Amino acid sequence: MYQVISDITRIRTITMTLSLTVCVSVLAVPAFADENDDESIVYGFGHPATPEEIAAWDIDVRPDGQGLPPGSGTPAEGARIYAVQCAACHGANGEGGLNDRLVVHSADESFPLASDANAGQHRTIGNYWPYATTVFDYIRRSMPFTAPGTLDSNDVYSLTAHLLHLNHIISDDAEMNAQSLPKVVMPAHGKFRVDDRQEFKEVH
Repeated sequence: MYQVISDITRIRTITMTLSLTVCVSVLAVPAFADENDDESIVYGFGHPATPEEIAAWDIDVRPDGQGLPPGSGTPAEGARIYAVQCAACHGANGEGGLNDRLVVHSADESFPLASDANAGQHRTIGNYWPYATTVFDYIRRSMPFTAPGTLDSNDVYSLTAHLLHLNHIISDDAEMNAQSLPKVVMPAHGKFRVDDRQEFKEVH
């Protein structure tokens, strides 16, 4: 009886080993593809991205303003758009509501240091964001929450101007565009530095 059980166990072990070998072999097939084969692997769905489709996604804006589109906006224009598109989640004046607070309590509100256990609750555009262009980039990509990407460039410039004005960073008659927005110096700009430890080989 012990011999029978031992044989059954041996058979099961061999079967499992063969099954794993087959699975690994199947998964490893692409690794043994002919390196000289110029044909791309075709999976039978989708299509090559067109230049127009790539352009629609390639909308990142860099801190220096590279990538900003044509257009312009003012705080007054932004206030009207904000009331319709943003106030329900962020409060009538950016004080917070269903979602985060966007505006400082006062022009001299301090930078939320990492040592503060509640720092996340105190981070706003006015005391934490280092670049004004990031405000534009974020709104353009992600807002409004229920329909991101539906605002045109003039709307985004206007909302950016409104939020910068509410945070005491620009005047109420300032116009934001691809030339003026990168020149805005944010209060927290000097609070960040490039982390070059280990010659950029590690992320901290």
